[in-house]
Amino acid sequence: MASINPSHSTMSVESPAPAPEYKSSTGPGATKNHVVVDVVLRVILFATALVAVIVMVTSNQTKLIPVAPGMAIPMAAKFNQSPAFIYYVAALSVACFYSIITGLLSVLALVKRTGGSPKMVFHFVLLDALLLGIMASATGAAGGVGYIGYKGNKHTRWSKICNVYGSFCSHIAASAIVSLLPSMALVLLVWVSVFALSKKITRS
Repeated sequence: MASINPSHSTMSVESPAPAPEYKSSTGPGATKNHVVVDVVLRVILFATALVAVIVMVTSNQTKLIPVAPGMAIPMAAKFNQSPAFIYYVAALSVACFYSIITGLLSVLALVKRTGGSPKMVFHFVLLDALLLGIMASATGAAGGVGYIGYKGNKHTRWSKICNVYGSFCSHIAASAIVSLLPSMALVLLVWVSVFALSKKITRS
């Protein structure tokens, strides 16, 4: 009877290949990128809001207005003569001050390489959204008053003034256009902060 050699009956079992490793996109590099974008947007917020304020507060213009045949008196157009423009300047000033504080906090988080705590990012989302609402209402109010200055309103018999105070109205229009940029920066800040917060929650 033939004998069976045990050495031929053994089967070699190969160890399975190690699974490929995937690097998470929520590591220190992604965190650093988020903070850098946050700092850049807050610098843009500060610069554009400051320019809009300067253009508005330098809009004063004085013209000689005829009140009788051969008689004219100087009359000035100033931004502080309209509550809407005062509110507009106040909102932009708050945006400048806010961008300085939050920008410094973001720089501190970048230096420490922490990316900011989830609590800080959550507060940024709330405050950015609140300031965005204030900025939008202020820009809308200033734009509405400026439109009446350009076109007037025949139904309420409000006369247009931009045919007389051309430089004043040009400053108002330029400031309102520039103020759209800080509003856009705030929208992007909210998006970036929400994205970063979702990544922090997922990682934890």
